[in-house]
Amino acid sequence: MSLFLSSYENRLDTKGRISVPASFRASVASEQFPGVVLYRSFTHNCIEGLSMSRMEQLASATDKMGVFDSELDDLSAMLFADARPLAFDVTGRIIIPADLLKHAGITDTAVFVGRGNSFQIWNPAAFRAAQTDALNNLRVTRPNLVIS
Repeated sequence: MSLFLSSYENRLDTKGRISVPASFRASVASEQFPGVVLYRSFTHNCIEGLSMSRMEQLASATDKMGVFDSELDDLSAMLFADARPLAFDVTGRIIIPADLLKHAGITDTAVFVGRGNSFQIWNPAAFRAAQTDALNNLRVTRPNLVIS
């Protein structure tokens, strides 16, 4: 299973390419697909990213939903129809499609943010604000994880 940790800020080059952090590339190195899958986040103004095998797990999970379920229609439209499988070039870069960059407000610099089984790509200023909000929320809610 892929595990994405830490945060990395990288610049887009003049051709629109951006280097995927080495640790993220290493997380998907054993995958059959040599790259990542990206789609527009429907909870934040950022880009969601994951391995192809994780995307396959999400597809399997939707198989448990009702065939005529309106939530399945919405989820399929946002998750699968919007997904972009992007293979790494020889130096570990990808070209993020313009509509995804626009959704996230990314112009020249992006932050890759590890989220365990997945990652996000943010505009740096937007991520700093979201991270501050998350910290403040956690200080109030103080969630308790049970590890078995």
